[in-house]
Parts: sequence; structure tokens; C-alpha cells
Amino acid sequence: MAPPGGRFVTRGKLAAALGLVALAGILAILFRMEDQFLYFPTRDLAASPADFGLEAEELAPETEDGVRLHGWRIRGDGRSALVFFHGNAGNIADRLDRARILRDRFGFDVFLVDYRGYGRSAGQPSEEGLYLDGWAAYRAAREAGFPPERIVLFGESLGAAVAIGTAADLPCAAVVLETPFLSIPEMARVHYPFVPAFLIRSRFDNGARIAGVGAPKLFLVAERDEIVPPVQGRRLYDLATGRKRLFVIPGAGHNDTYLTGGEAYWKAWEEFLEDIA
Repeated sequence: MAPPGGRFVTRGKLAAALGLVALAGILAILFRMEDQFLYFPTRDLAASPADFGLEAEELAPETEDGVRLHGWRIRGDGRSALVFFHGNAGNIADRLDRARILRDRFGFDVFLVDYRGYGRSAGQPSEEGLYLDGWAAYRAAREAGFPPERIVLFGESLGAAVAIGTAADLPCAAVVLETPFLSIPEMARVHYPFVPAFLIRSRFDNGARIAGVGAPKLFLVAERDEIVPPVQGRRLYDLATGRKRLFVIPGAGHNDTYLTGGEAYWKAWEEFLEDIA
């Protein structure tokens, strides 16, 4: 005969064991679905450069691992190039309004290239793949005749990681980082604190790589960023070496930086570009 209470102890142990099995199953699913939490590509292009009155030509750079990408070179005054690394959602068509402003205000030839798996680019997104995509977009600007001292790299959100990775490996005139984060594990601690760190495969460790970026840097941090805690952008600025500037965009959230920032936002760009010139 079981001792008094033994039946309940057994049931309790069984419930705990089942709970652990369920938790392990959930974590295994999260591990397999990590990319779906990180990348939100859109295949259809909702607009074209012509819709914004932009003169552009198609780009089809190939990465070092053989993936064919799609992009546009938006014609400016031909003096300098801006390689635009977009965030983790949508595709390059969603950045045409900003590209138009960058061309009109600063004369940039804007190189917009979709990552693998986004828009008309082949392949599937991955951390290693996005870094290779960054190099390919940079090479497209070089092959168009722009020397490194006339190439500015601009990355928004996840694109900031691609810009940092590219600038750490290849020479450029400057880097502009908008709503940058420290790393994917640090972001997971904010949004998915129940997920053990050892299950997170993607790193995008900007905090570790930023010191390797020797070019002048402008950090654009959204004051009310609901996705990337502003403290992460400030910390990344602190970790950076060499010439650097920090501009906190008053009242801006993660996805309305230049709209909410208005003229003050563009003035920060202007002053930075004048300084590096």
C-alpha cells in the first residue's frame, strides 16, 4: 500500500515531468522557427522608382555564395553613393520615399538592394547570408565607379547590423546607423525573456563588431523606440571608437524616424555629412 499522500506525490511528479516535456517541445519549436521571428520579407514590389519620379536602373548583383539579388541604382548627381540596407520587414519598394529624399537633399546615387529572400532576390535570409548580401550591394556601388571615399553606408534596424558588418570588412566614407541594437540575444532578452540564450542561433553582434568600424559614424536613436530600447543604441554609440555622433530623434518610434523627426532629423544628417566632407 502506498504511504499516505503517495498517490498525490506521484501525480505531482507526473505533472512536472509532462510540463518539462511540453516546455522542451515549445522551445524546440521556437528554435526551428527562429528565422520566422527575425525575418519578415515581402516578395511583391508595391512600387517602382518611376512612381516616385526617380530615374533608376535595375541591379542584379551576385553574392560570393552564388545568390542572385535584385535592386535599383537610383540616379543622383553622380558625386557620391549611399548604400541603403533596409530593415527586417517588407522590401526595397517600401524605402523609395526615403530614397527620394536622400537623393533630393544630398544628391546621393542610392543603391537599394534586397536581401536574399526579399523582393525579387533569390534564396532565403540568414545571418551569414545577409552579411554576404551587404558585400554584394557595396560591390555594386564600386562597380558603378564610386571609390570607397565616396560611399556612405546606411542601415536601418536590422540593416544597421548589415552596415556594421560591411563597414568592418570594407572601406567606406561613413556609416549611418538608425535604430541600431546591440545583438539578437540582447533583443531576445527584451521581447522573449523566457527563451534560453543557448537556443538563439542568430547573433548579429553589433556590440562586438562596432569597434572594428573605423569610418565616421552617425547614430540615429529613436527616443520612443518600442522595438529596440533606446538604451541599446546609446550603448552601441559608447562602444564605438573614432569619429562619431549621436542624435536622439525626439518623439520618434521605431518606424517613424524621419517622419516624426522632420527637419531636425535631416539636419543631423546634413551636419554629419558636412563634417566628414
